[in-house]
Amino acid sequence: MGTPDFAVTILKHLVDNNYNIVGVITAADKPAGRGRKLNESDIKKYALSKNLNILQPKNLKNEDFHQKLKALNADLQIVVAFRMLPEAVWKMPKFGTFNLHASLLPQYRGAAPIHWAVINGETKTGVTTFFIDDKIDTGEIILQEEIAILNNETVGTLHDKLMFLGADLVAKTIDLISDGNIITKKQPELEKKSAPKLNPENTKVDWTDSLDTIYNKIRGLNPFPAAWTIIKNDGEEISAKIYAIQKEITEHKFATGKIITTKKEMKVAVNNGFIIIEEIKLSGKKKMDVKSLLNGYTFSKKAEML
Repeated sequence: MGTPDFAVTILKHLVDNNYNIVGVITAADKPAGRGRKLNESDIKKYALSKNLNILQPKNLKNEDFHQKLKALNADLQIVVAFRMLPEAVWKMPKFGTFNLHASLLPQYRGAAPIHWAVINGETKTGVTTFFIDDKIDTGEIILQEEIAILNNETVGTLHDKLMFLGADLVAKTIDLISDGNIITKKQPELEKKSAPKLNPENTKVDWTDSLDTIYNKIRGLNPFPAAWTIIKNDGEEISAKIYAIQKEITEHKFATGKIITTKKEMKVAVNNGFIIIEEIKLSGKKKMDVKSLLNGYTFSKKAEML
């Protein structure tokens, strides 16, 4: 059970290693683009290429879906980046239903664990398999695998590392369950950090934050959905998304948010240094490197980030 690209890698790993996939459950096709053409999920596209049986329920509580799911006669259900399941669904297989979550639970329960680990400046994260229960990401832990977060890590690079790490962990988890060697443990009661859904409010850059806080936030949202800001230039205000950056620790006397440019460089003054912007997308324009932007766009001496 899954929808995005992250889940495809796990499914492909299982198919390539000859696990018997009796069905794939994914989101219903959704209209997208100007022509509102129905768009298939990444999982569906892969499942079709392998002639796997596909179910696309709009309502997970629908009795017709339950009958079709039961008819698959699955021994085990695996959930990777899907929706919350009703009890009738997760209790259906004889070996239960387990979830792969991209954090070291109980930390970063929620919708965006990879993003928030980077945004919060963590130095490690990982993947966890756990049996699903009636709450979100709270079930008993089966296995965990830890990985370091590099100083220049982006959510994009970390996403891919965790995706492949997760594929191996899912296979190990299936083997444990199949061999009857499963030993689970309750999630420890710790002070927990959450991973709420990303929205325009929590992805906007606050240029009054510390240098490291801004640096972590931008790389924790690069390349998706991308941190955003407002640029004030010559009385005009436009929105922009920021991608690749570097940081420079130094003392200066510039006002917070001030944009300083040369023919080849663009940086923003913040507390204790500068954020050097290497890739940016202005509203209505394509994403480009800063050198290309500066060839055709002029920032005034009073330009600033809001």
